[in-house]
Amino acid sequence: MSKEHEQGGLFTREGTRVPLQGVEVTGELLGGHARVRVRQRYHNAEKKPVEAVYTFPLPSDGTLSAFSMTCAGRRIEGIVKEREAAFQTYDDAITEGHGAALLDEERPNVFTAQVGNLLPGEETLIEVEFLQAITAEEGSVRWMLPTLVAPRYIPGTPSGDRTAHGTVDPTARVPDADRISPPIGNVAYGLRMDLLVDLGREVVVESPSHAVTLTRESGTRVRVGFARGEVALDRDLVLNLRSPDTSAVFTPLVTHKKGDGPGTFALTVIPDLLALAGATPRQEVIFMVDVSGSMAGDSLPQAQAALRLCLRHLREGDRFNIIAFQSSFESFKPKPVPYTQGMLEAADTWVAALGADGGTELLSPMRTAVRTAPDGVIVLLTDGQVGNEDEILQAVLAERKTARVYSFGIGTNVSDVLLRDMAKQTGGAVEFIHPGERIDDKVVAQFSRALAPRVTQLQAFFKDVEGTELAPSELPNLVDGVPWTLLGRYTTPGVGKVTLRGRSGNEDFALAIPLELPAESDRPAVEKLWAAERIKSWEAADLSGRRAESMKKRIVDLAVAHQIVTRHTSFVVVEERTGDRRASGQPETRVVPVNAPAGWAMFGTAKEKDRNQDVRAGGRLQRSRGATTGSFPAVPAPRPAAALPPPGSLPAPMRSMVQVRRATAPAAAPMPKMVSKKKGGLLGGLFGGGGAKAQKEYARRESGVFLGEDDGADMESFAPMEAREASAPEPLRHGGGAEDLLARQLANGLWDDVKGPAPEPVRQARATALALLELLREGITSSHALHGAQVKKAVEALLALTGQLSGAPEVAELALGVAWLVAAGPRTRGRIEQAAKPLSGLAGRLGNEVELRQHVDTLAAR
Repeated sequence: MSKEHEQGGLFTREGTRVPLQGVEVTGELLGGHARVRVRQRYHNAEKKPVEAVYTFPLPSDGTLSAFSMTCAGRRIEGIVKEREAAFQTYDDAITEGHGAALLDEERPNVFTAQVGNLLPGEETLIEVEFLQAITAEEGSVRWMLPTLVAPRYIPGTPSGDRTAHGTVDPTARVPDADRISPPIGNVAYGLRMDLLVDLGREVVVESPSHAVTLTRESGTRVRVGFARGEVALDRDLVLNLRSPDTSAVFTPLVTHKKGDGPGTFALTVIPDLLALAGATPRQEVIFMVDVSGSMAGDSLPQAQAALRLCLRHLREGDRFNIIAFQSSFESFKPKPVPYTQGMLEAADTWVAALGADGGTELLSPMRTAVRTAPDGVIVLLTDGQVGNEDEILQAVLAERKTARVYSFGIGTNVSDVLLRDMAKQTGGAVEFIHPGERIDDKVVAQFSRALAPRVTQLQAFFKDVEGTELAPSELPNLVDGVPWTLLGRYTTPGVGKVTLRGRSGNEDFALAIPLELPAESDRPAVEKLWAAERIKSWEAADLSGRRAESMKKRIVDLAVAHQIVTRHTSFVVVEERTGDRRASGQPETRVVPVNAPAGWAMFGTAKEKDRNQDVRAGGRLQRSRGATTGSFPAVPAPRPAAALPPPGSLPAPMRSMVQVRRATAPAAAPMPKMVSKKKGGLLGGLFGGGGAKAQKEYARRESGVFLGEDDGADMESFAPMEAREASAPEPLRHGGGAEDLLARQLANGLWDDVKGPAPEPVRQARATALALLELLREGITSSHALHGAQVKKAVEALLALTGQLSGAPEVAELALGVAWLVAAGPRTRGRIEQAAKPLSGLAGRLGNEVELRQHVDTLAAR
């Protein structure tokens, strides 16, 4: 093996490591926005000048606001130019022996830094600054920073010329593949962090991705760093910031205006549309789960757990189907089926048998899903690692009528551009689930958005003040409880209002919001955020010919005016050098490798990690047409994942369930007794497969024996559905306690006492209240890490049932009282309090948990 490969990283011909020495993230997370700086430290340990090329990610909803280079003790600020002009400036500077750096946007979340003429023994610091709007939902903020550009599935045959140093050739379907595929290697550089958090009041800061240290400063300021000092750049950095007071972290209007120039405003509304909630129409839902090789490891169990929770949030009367996709795809049923207890159990068994393998061929299954439910809801669970994002997005938009796409980004490294774009352009939403994060709240939040009251066809009308050049240009829907932001410009300060008008179902809707636009205000971040949102709206326009060229000019002009990087503009900085610091000749290029993504089983061996290493170039590739071409090194097939991974690879909530089941199982557990579908439910198939294999897997798990991957790991998940259904076991019942109780929850969210003499609504309301009360005694409420989704569904079902309990006031008091005790969040409790107003024995006790608990215990004992 050559010296370049023997230690797993990329090396120069002299055996010296590539020049990137480390990355540091600093900045501030504030109430209205984040201002974050990513610093890259380069050091040339060779005896001649070199050029470093580093492809790295930034948040797709960030706005690049500054770029600088510091060398020889001198800091030089970059400027934004049209993309080709910026490259020409950079290329001329390198050719003439000066120092220079260039920052290109390859995708909204993928960037390339080229740092040319790094001098021997000299250190150079590159700093990229970006802004993000921050809004809180229910007092909580989630902030995420991606740390590496993960490998993507690149469809299509090689086509076109190379213009960059990536490991994949351009294809007809992904013409920029060589610009988004950095080499994988064992790298020595790491990541450090020093972030200041100040949301205006005391907050709890947590990270599911990394161990962090918190330093309390004056007032409400908290400084956040890594507990280990430096960490690998192999997973997203995720921070969750929680505050009990939503208003403390929510600023409805932020403005910027200086002198005689135009002012800029950002108006944020968190709509309360509960008054519009009537009989929510039944939905047609298509679940799509990614089972490609990149989902092997931690990601697939996360996706399976999330999908099971999604299924339990459906309502009787909804129709659903499931599509599992990799290089090909397979459906649970040929067409959507009604959501019933039996179908829930069959779906559980089907989902549990899925394994990860193959490529992420998303186009065909996505098109099939939207064609199947053109007016429905599409729920996509994936790591989003595809190269043909534009092709998929355009296919979705072409096939849909009113269908909305709701996505879960699963895993440590999620390519979020496609997910965010589909959500934005279809009126859906996106959530990201990092290993270790609670998934039930995210699942419930997604379905709440999907089924929540909404206002469409929005228009904004200003009175006594002006609002122009609005962004986004096409106003998004108002969705109950989801922050909604409008940016715009004004020239004259004043006091007035803006009225949002639209349609809620067949009814007209209007919401008036007071505005006070000041003559002076110093929040320059708002101006950049407005310009970036304006540009995004323009970039989304599907134009061609001369209109497309005209739009490109408008984008370039606005981006240059506000110094914003786009797909048509780049940052460039030049250090003019003289004397001995001026280089001669062309520097050799050193392509910086990136880590293998954490948790990806397809990078589980040293041999696999080495597969992309031999991509060092002897000179810079030309950006112009007609550049060199190359071949794509073969990617080894990912090792197949067992249908049921061992507990150590499961997310924490599911791991705890396995441990509970093992602790209560006998040494050699037989198959449990079957229960009827009437009383079966949640746990039937939660870990089971189908037929003999399912029984074998279940028996060995219950006995605490976990065999190797080769035992029972096959592709049964892609056997015909009919064959698997025929041999699938009945739902499995477990011994006693909360899990047995949860296993008997019906698909409608309620429990039932079939022996009771009362009418069914009364019988189910009382049985559900007693079940929730028992769960409460075991500490399970709607905020429980694993079972919270089921509790929330039961609370919603009880609220829907209260109108049928007028003849049984004590049962209504019991049901609503218990619902209030197990519910979390002021909105849900407020709805319960509204429903309880006619019940004099209950209304006065809500809010006093001790007195309320005594009251419901008394009612339950009758």
